[in-house]
Amino acid sequence: MPELKKWILLSIFLGILVIVRLLLTRIIRHYSKKSQPLMFVLVNWLTILIAISLVSGFAMESQWLYQPLFMLGGTSISVFVLFLALFILIFAYKLSRLLIDYVFPNLYGKYQLEKSLQSTMNSVFHYLIMVVAVFISLNTLGINLNSLTIFASIFGVGIGFGMQNIASNFISGIIILFERPIKVGDRVIVDNIIGDVVKIKMRATVIRTRDNEHIIIPNSFFLEEKVINRSFGDLKIRIILPVGVSYSSDVKLVEQLLIDAAKEVSLSSGNILDLPAPSVIFSDFGDSSLNFNLILWIDNPMGEFKTKSDLRYKILELFRENNVEIPFPQRDIHMR
Repeated sequence: MPELKKWILLSIFLGILVIVRLLLTRIIRHYSKKSQPLMFVLVNWLTILIAISLVSGFAMESQWLYQPLFMLGGTSISVFVLFLALFILIFAYKLSRLLIDYVFPNLYGKYQLEKSLQSTMNSVFHYLIMVVAVFISLNTLGINLNSLTIFASIFGVGIGFGMQNIASNFISGIIILFERPIKVGDRVIVDNIIGDVVKIKMRATVIRTRDNEHIIIPNSFFLEEKVINRSFGDLKIRIILPVGVSYSSDVKLVEQLLIDAAKEVSLSSGNILDLPAPSVIFSDFGDSSLNFNLILWIDNPMGEFKTKSDLRYKILELFRENNVEIPFPQRDIHMR
């Protein structure tokens, strides 16, 4: 009977805790518009901590909660110890995400840190917190942290069972974060696919293509294979736009019209650089056209396709105004 009364009392306390949480969330929703997500997270975790404390306090005399399940390193491991170690890991993960999502952005904005450096600091901080949490959890389980034998054994067994790629990608991720051959926001070309780096994790890097598809690439790929990084060091890139005109066209007029098109697009978009200046190359005598290349430089690879499109519109407009013909393949058939 006393045992039943104890659990009834625990249920009442937990019910009161839930009611208090509901009241606090309503108050936050009504009075705190700007910091709602942060306040909700704090209230939820405070509620969980209080609930765990209540359950632990009322269950002190429960044998099943503290009864040893097995021995590890001379320490008896119970359900409570396992739960405590798991809670430490979850709490560390949530704390890391809380700081990264709600606290660090204000610091980044205050000191005007670039996006790539923000991503690096977030990753380093998150994994540092998790490593500390793992050590604390192992210490809670009674594993002696002064000896690295256990870790070396686990790592060796993992390597033997096929963890070579995981270890390689993990180390490559650390090298990428500090050496920074690529960084968040870079435009890269991988296997002839153009995309932007959106996230660098410890094992893989996420690239978003122009079609908004996401490619997950192992980090070791960026250190072992050839990758074109259009944003590395200098954002300027060269654009070559091929144009064909009929054999009856005035080649000097064509050259001037192509230069004029580049200048007019430059004035409207501001993406085309004046130095190096746009130039025209007479590239070849084609089967049905005289082939030219309009060569120019832009200040940002993100605007490559928009600039090419604007140039084609303007070139077509100028050619039509000046009666310059853009030919298409033709064949003559002779009937006998």
